[in-house]
Amino acid sequence: MSNNLNLSTYQTSHKIQKNSGMLIIDEVNGFCTVGAGNLAPLKKNHQVDKMIKETNHLAKIFHDKSLPISIFLDTHEDNRPEHPYPPHCIKGSGEENIINELEWLMESNALKVNKDCINGFIGAINLKNNENIFIKWIKDYQIESLIVTGICTDICVLDFVLTSMSAINHQIINPLKEVVVYSEACATYDMNIEDVKRLNLEKSMVHHQETYHNLGLKIMQMRGAKIANQIIF
Repeated sequence: MSNNLNLSTYQTSHKIQKNSGMLIIDEVNGFCTVGAGNLAPLKKNHQVDKMIKETNHLAKIFHDKSLPISIFLDTHEDNRPEHPYPPHCIKGSGEENIINELEWLMESNALKVNKDCINGFIGAINLKNNENIFIKWIKDYQIESLIVTGICTDICVLDFVLTSMSAINHQIINPLKEVVVYSEACATYDMNIEDVKRLNLEKSMVHHQETYHNLGLKIMQMRGAKIANQIIF
């Protein structure tokens, strides 16, 4: 499979324009900090570490240039499991907190969205008034180009990007025109058969990190998103 997903054949550089925004998806303890929960890495992981480094670097540039940033934070109620995954990022557990490297953003004016489902586009809907606070953020800042970073490439990032591409076509997220996935600042998890047994999950949950990372990127590219391995200012 990896031979058919050669990233060099479809990745490119992307130059930031003035009407750009940045989205950070689920870079929380429960997915990124070693030993922090059922879905956290068991040991240091190069792909996750690289994602954190690149995300932090890009976020500091956006912040210094006063460009808008939005953050999705996976946050669940303990009585609402998310099949087929084990309990994770439960409110109050600490798993739902942003990682230490990005904690400085919590004091910034970045939009923070506590999402209770895989798809952050859906999780951004305020159930009290049905307003989508992410769409409102896009409109308030007149964002035309969105740079997406985060975890997991083939799950939460993928779901959000695919929904956003449909929302652009459906003209409900104007003036957004393009979604750019920064591949160097994205990651997914690795789960072998021993991990699956430990978590009492089905064998189908075995998950090879590099394969599914590349697969997620390729699917997003096929749906119209731009995949960039370099961001230029």
